[in-house]
Amino acid sequence: MIFEQIATGGCQSYLIGCDQSCVAALIDPELSQIDHYLALAAREGVRLRYLIDTHTHADHFSATRELARRLDLPVVMHRASPAPFVDMRIGDGEMVVLGKLRLQAIHTPGHTADSMCLLVDDRIFTGDTLLIGATGRTDLPSGDPEQLYDSLFNKVLKLDPALKVYPAHDYKGRSHSTIGDEIATNPRLQKRDRAEFVEMMRNLNLTMPTHITEALRTNMSGGKTVASLLAEATSAVPFMSLAELKSRVEAGEDDLIVLDVRERDAYEAGHIPGARLLPRGQLELRVNQDLPDPTRRILACCELGYISTLAAATLRSMGFVRAVALDGGMKAWREAGYPLRSGKEA
Repeated sequence: MIFEQIATGGCQSYLIGCDQSCVAALIDPELSQIDHYLALAAREGVRLRYLIDTHTHADHFSATRELARRLDLPVVMHRASPAPFVDMRIGDGEMVVLGKLRLQAIHTPGHTADSMCLLVDDRIFTGDTLLIGATGRTDLPSGDPEQLYDSLFNKVLKLDPALKVYPAHDYKGRSHSTIGDEIATNPRLQKRDRAEFVEMMRNLNLTMPTHITEALRTNMSGGKTVASLLAEATSAVPFMSLAELKSRVEAGEDDLIVLDVRERDAYEAGHIPGARLLPRGQLELRVNQDLPDPTRRILACCELGYISTLAAATLRSMGFVRAVALDGGMKAWREAGYPLRSGKEA
């Protein structure tokens, strides 16, 4: 067996493959690690065949959709998954074949309705159903403590105690546990009475994941994250430094239009001398009126540099091929002590 565990903060993902047929799958891949996964597959000499999510993640961004697009590979999830881009929907007891390996799905709803564990040889990938020293929470969309109790006590914990447990998350640097160790030491599993377990799960009072809305939106729909949009824009846009812009403004360069894409109140509180105001939300609607010459060099600026990067990418896509973004933003401009003007446009 070919096996690699990849940690991204508290998220755990896995490359598992057959060393005889040199085919592999990624389990619970994380979006920021795509290049790492591809390098691992190349290093191990395997061809990726499947991309598997054990459930709809709410606390990180899945890489399955992006990898599927790049590599033309099938996305595998339980049949209860709401995601429309899933290619292979599997049910309880069904298997994914990887050469000589067999990954058997065990439907374990509770953390989410589509949660499943994957049993292969001497290990089980438990997603967020069973964690090391904990369990998945049940207070997120489609969570159910009653179902989690059944999934744990009537399915997972009845498996071989020697099975190695590899969860989708661990925040203490641990790589794995065993079923036996979790039965003996996991505090939540000591509540073996159904009513006590359910009451405990309903009263955990955990904080919500930082990016829950965005994670659920992208993982359920295949939509793009804000970080992905910014990365795409950054790859398509040149930048100008603060010092370079300062020298051009002081020289009164006629060929450069400084376009402030913040809202009016922020612009009037302080802007780069000579900058024009065109809020990002009005850009597409006003661009023909405000920027009639597509051959001009346009520099977009905003408070922190993110919105201006998106604005510059939009301008380029609309035919303003000399659009660039300010490297940094007005915050950095002010901190550098560079000149400002306040009030309305001249």
